[in-house]
Formats: sequence, C-alpha cells, structure tokens
Amino acid sequence: MVHAFIMVKTAAGKSEGLLSSIRELAPIVDAHIVAGNYDIIAEVEAEEVYEVLKVVSSNIQSLDGVTDTKTYIAMD
Repeated sequence: MVHAFIMVKTAAGKSEGLLSSIRELAPIVDAHIVAGNYDIIAEVEAEEVYEVLKVVSSNIQSLDGVTDTKTYIAMD
C-alpha cells in the first residue's frame, strides 16, 4: 500500500470549491484547507505509486483553479 500527501496550490478564492472536488476523487482518503505555502493537503492511499501519480497528473492538475501541486510519498 502506498500512502502519500499531495499539496495543492490554488488560485485566489478557489480553495473551498476545489476542496469538495478533490475529496470526491479516488483514491483520495481525505483533504483539508490549510494555511501555508499550499492551500489544500490531500491524503492518498493506493495500491501502486502509479495510481498516486495518475490522480495528481490526470485529475487534480486538470481541475480549474489548481496552479501547482507537490507530492510526498510516505516512507513508513
């Protein structure tokens, strides 16, 4: 099982609308609006790293209002 965190930077005023869209994506387990360099942190659990990369590149980055992402794979 691969556990990862995806940091999402959004355009001004887009975080709340994007949060619900991101939460609906599989294999996203949870997502939160946060303060800091990024606006949303999404938690992912998938069978393979490929699934994590696919949800980021094909789903999250294509959402209107997403300006940047950074993916962290958990090592434990």
